[in-house]
Amino acid sequence: MQLVHISHTDLDGYGCQYITKRIFKDPVFYNANYGLEVKIFLKDALSTIRETYKDTEVLLLITDLNLTSDEAKQLNRDINHLKNDGYNIELQLLDHHGTGKKSAEKFDWYFLDTKRSATKITFDYFNQDNNKYNLEFKDTYDGNFVDLIDAINAVDIWLDEDPLFEFGKVCLTMISKSYEINNLIFPLQSRAYKFHLLDGALSYISKENAHISLDENLYHIKKEFLNITDKNDTIDNISSTYLVHSLESKKDDMTIFYNDHKGLLTYGLGSISIPANAFLKANPDFHFFIDISKRGRSGLRANNELDVSVLAQKLCGGGGHPNASGMAFTDFKEQALYQKVREFMQLKLDSCI
Repeated sequence: MQLVHISHTDLDGYGCQYITKRIFKDPVFYNANYGLEVKIFLKDALSTIRETYKDTEVLLLITDLNLTSDEAKQLNRDINHLKNDGYNIELQLLDHHGTGKKSAEKFDWYFLDTKRSATKITFDYFNQDNNKYNLEFKDTYDGNFVDLIDAINAVDIWLDEDPLFEFGKVCLTMISKSYEINNLIFPLQSRAYKFHLLDGALSYISKENAHISLDENLYHIKKEFLNITDKNDTIDNISSTYLVHSLESKKDDMTIFYNDHKGLLTYGLGSISIPANAFLKANPDFHFFIDISKRGRSGLRANNELDVSVLAQKLCGGGGHPNASGMAFTDFKEQALYQKVREFMQLKLDSCI
């Protein structure tokens, strides 16, 4: 059985995948926010299934995301087309958002329960005695794991009298502020990082004053994942080193050009001064670094080989300093796929030549 699992981008969404990764070997994961990302990742997931899993039994699982009526209808048609083409595919959606009520009433694959978090629903779904996907699931967890599921449930549906609520609150912040690894550029590493944080939470949940202990030790848990050297340092420097290493591993796919100058483009990093300067210092063949946000605001950094204040002015009336400038594109539209952002920026750079 091959799992293709699309889930939300918060604690509850990753909590669902934290469960399924224990059950399925080599799952394919996507994490989507609402709107554009849901449509894009559904399309990509279906394309992956069509291209890769023709002769494989597939479960397409969607958790912690409610679909609009139009999205649900289209997905139902797409799944039926795959079945008619001979694909052995099952669709299951597990959610708790009341806005999905109409879709849940229409489709039997759309399960809705507003009284539990999606993580709790997913846990209960795979924990059924008659579940056909992995009858040994119960052998993979202990009481601490169950407590973590309950803590996520307590904070997600806000059961503030629950004894695990405060621990859940720390977990909620832990995931929402795990911005050291950008999930738009490095989704695999970002997801692995979040799973590492949940593993860390699991090791604290049985301690006395567990929520305080976890809160006080979060930097240590983060450093365990991010530190790729033997040297201890600040979290900023450790995460910057990790980021530069990650960027170097993908720099050929992230390169942009302006005249004879080679640059690197990132999407949604924010606060780029430390990582951008570290990358440019480690990669002297790159002369500039641009980061663009989902709203089109951009930061530019350089290493004395290109005046980015002039470049920012040419691109869209921006400006600043020769090695540190900013700008904002009013015609940029939020994207879920990095390649589309790169195409946008390269066209802009080409127009300035």
